[in-house]
Amino acid sequence: MQIAYDLLPRNKRQSPPGRDVNLGFGLLRTNHMFQMEYADGVWRNACILPYQPFSIMPGAVCLHYGQTIFEGIKAFRHEDGEIRIFRGDINADRLNHSARIMCMPPVPPDLQMEAIMRLIDVERDWCPVIPESSLYIRPFMFATMDALGVRPSTTYVFCVILSPSGPYYARGISEAITLLINKSFHRAAPGGTGSAKCGGNYGASLRAAEEAHSRGASQVLYLNTDNTRIEEAGSMNHYHVLADGTFVIPTFSDTVLRSITSLSVLELAEAGEIKARQEDIPLEPFLKGISSGDIIEAGGFGTAAVVSPVGRYCLEDGTVYTVGDGGVGRHSLALYTRYSAIQTGKAPAPEGWLRTVPRYS
Repeated sequence: MQIAYDLLPRNKRQSPPGRDVNLGFGLLRTNHMFQMEYADGVWRNACILPYQPFSIMPGAVCLHYGQTIFEGIKAFRHEDGEIRIFRGDINADRLNHSARIMCMPPVPPDLQMEAIMRLIDVERDWCPVIPESSLYIRPFMFATMDALGVRPSTTYVFCVILSPSGPYYARGISEAITLLINKSFHRAAPGGTGSAKCGGNYGASLRAAEEAHSRGASQVLYLNTDNTRIEEAGSMNHYHVLADGTFVIPTFSDTVLRSITSLSVLELAEAGEIKARQEDIPLEPFLKGISSGDIIEAGGFGTAAVVSPVGRYCLEDGTVYTVGDGGVGRHSLALYTRYSAIQTGKAPAPEGWLRTVPRYS
């Protein structure tokens, strides 16, 4: 597909933040975005244009029935000055998985990647060089048809925006979080949208997160609908580590999102670099494993934080289970260090994990 360029004049563009600026995570935007439209069964009008508001009708399906999906990808500036996208092709496939669940049109993965790479090339100077920083990439799609009947839209917008972001942990991965095991809230039900990265799943999680915060926890450990098995750790895949150093991740299902980080960890295990596997994780044996010391570490896997260690789980009745010594375990820290080194080019990456952004002009 031909991509048009409608760029701001150089003298109208904002300058990228300097090295001494605290970037935060996901707070800043670059000067331009990618956008294209879907109508009459085809994607068209692909363009890189100034970052700006959308114009949609008040009756747009996305506003009323939540027909929206998104992804989160990272790109990194390596020591040779080139920018490389980490596993964006897997994200492109997952976006189309979400699209199928939400009755939305697929976006060809090659087109997704070209849109991302061409936008990054335009905004090349915005990819930060601060240690552990990244250029966070947010592709998303939403329904635009003006209709108040509950049915899939026939028109859509696909867009990509960029956010130069600092390390998720401002002080490094030095503290473990607490998760609330709350049996009153559930992230997803079988046969629903749990394996899709759609807006409704995240909107529905806000109330549970507020409940966790009110009890001194960072997030909720979500269980299945009969409260017998572990599923997700807030917006992350859950993991725990056995005494022999094996990472155990809940089995993917239609109620668990297929985390790119979890998939990558499992691939590292297949290559013999670490020990990891997936299995169903019943809640009660998990808690007993923490108490007995059979489980020595735990946490969450996700794009933003990569590894988020959990030091404590608290129940609604106030009971607290402390994992190990309650701090960041050595296996979690080692995995975070190894994974980050692959992303930033400080360690060799498995074939296909990194994709260099071409210089188109």
